[in-house]
Amino acid sequence: MRTTRTKARWLVTAAAGAALSAGCGSTALSAPAAVSSATASSAPFGQQEMQAELEAAAVAAGIPEGLTELGSDPAPESGETEKERKLAALIARLSPCTVSWTHDGADTASPESESESDPSRQQLDTLLSNLATRGWKKSGAAKEMPVGDHGTYFMATYKKQGWTLYARHNTLSTWNQSTAMATEDACFGRLTDEEATLLGD
Repeated sequence: MRTTRTKARWLVTAAAGAALSAGCGSTALSAPAAVSSATASSAPFGQQEMQAELEAAAVAAGIPEGLTELGSDPAPESGETEKERKLAALIARLSPCTVSWTHDGADTASPESESESDPSRQQLDTLLSNLATRGWKKSGAAKEMPVGDHGTYFMATYKKQGWTLYARHNTLSTWNQSTAMATEDACFGRLTDEEATLLGD
């Protein structure tokens, strides 16, 4: 169940984000804003469109293509316990609602001091800028924190047309990695408390 657990760790961030969004009060849109929002969302924007947009933004940032992945479908019967089978079934149900992307920068020399830049982090910044030009809006402030002597951990969240994208970057002395997980808000908003807990365990 290693693959299932890995996918669950991806999804728990999205589940937590959906719960926070549901708990926040919302302000009704004015008539002009509502019309504008409806017009902007009229074009289909599903999983395939999400994958194509993320892939295009990555390639435009100089990142190799083919690193995006549609949600996987672990076999529900493959779990050794009832809980694992429920988790696998839940991940399979959420599969049409997710797109993931991973860029492993292990072959790129990581910075040895704060004055040096991390090429893969710069590429992620460019990818996010490319998404911004495509209508993605930053949700909240980006955060960056130190890890060890020379490492950093970066996170940022963006939204567009009913999708939320969680971007992350780890920089260590010998390894760095950028990841992004895009989830469909309506799909994750239907998670029950029990299902959210199952993802988080």
